[in-house]
Amino acid sequence: MKIDVIIPVYKPDKSFFELVEKLENQTMPVNQIILMNTEEKYFDKLAYGSRFFEKYHNIKVYHLSKKEFDHGYTRHRGIKKSEAEVFIMMTQDAMPADLNLVEKLMKALEQKEVAGAYARQLPKEDCGCIESYQRQFNYPEEAYVKSRKDLERLGIKTYFCSNVCCAYRREIYDRLGGFIYPAIFNEDMIYAATAIKNGYKIAYVAEACVYHSHNYTCKQQFKRNFDLGVSHANHPEVFAEVPPEGEGMRSVKATMQYLKAQKKGRLIPKLILHSAGKYFGYFFGKHYKRLPERWIQAFTMNKEYWAYAKRKQDVASIDATKGYGKNKEENG
Repeated sequence: MKIDVIIPVYKPDKSFFELVEKLENQTMPVNQIILMNTEEKYFDKLAYGSRFFEKYHNIKVYHLSKKEFDHGYTRHRGIKKSEAEVFIMMTQDAMPADLNLVEKLMKALEQKEVAGAYARQLPKEDCGCIESYQRQFNYPEEAYVKSRKDLERLGIKTYFCSNVCCAYRREIYDRLGGFIYPAIFNEDMIYAATAIKNGYKIAYVAEACVYHSHNYTCKQQFKRNFDLGVSHANHPEVFAEVPPEGEGMRSVKATMQYLKAQKKGRLIPKLILHSAGKYFGYFFGKHYKRLPERWIQAFTMNKEYWAYAKRKQDVASIDATKGYGKNKEENG
């Protein structure tokens, strides 16, 4: 079975080559590594200067401008370049913990009803104490497979999935219509919800590990969660039935207890401050339609999304006035 890895890339650094090395030496071989690179000038300076393509011949690079980037569509374009039965979505800052990553993800896909299988994210060495624990909270040691029957028990976590590292069955992806776009955020989770609602399952593979974490500032947490709120506001068909606020509060309480147990109570004010940043960012994002445009531009982490979404909306409006849409082919 062919397996391709698809990675959106922007301003790669030297650690990116370590990621490629680990992918190229997996126990289960990768057919192609497809890179969807934003802004060719940043990629050329580093990649070609290191004789990148002399060493690896199965790497394909496709360039796009920053204004073209979209979380859903950029990935979808990469998938269209692949003919593999399985593709693995990754981000450039995710590092395989070992050379068995692909093999372990593929093991989970042996169940034909599993549409996607995502890896466990471990904190990097420089990860702060709070973020490190919250990685553990969101990515526990126990693997599990989620379906519709888990909604009452797991709530919003039933739909949780992450394109930081996730393997997908191409046949199911095509059948369900793929990642939604324009997408400011959460294209992975929205796809997982669609799959589960259509009777498929999503696997969390705790044995398949990647190192991935961020030390966001309070301001960055606000912006990230603003975009999260926008995503939830735009997709009530997914998030209205399983509101995330309860899970967020559970995470804060668990982290606070952890800090107390570790005698690191001095970090609790930081936890409260960052949690407030997350909450208010999410709150404003959920209600972004009531905000002035200048506020949206100040609050968002993905400024290009708004211009891209507007262009798509304008095209859709023009098509509608010309009678295009579902029967566009019939209309010529």
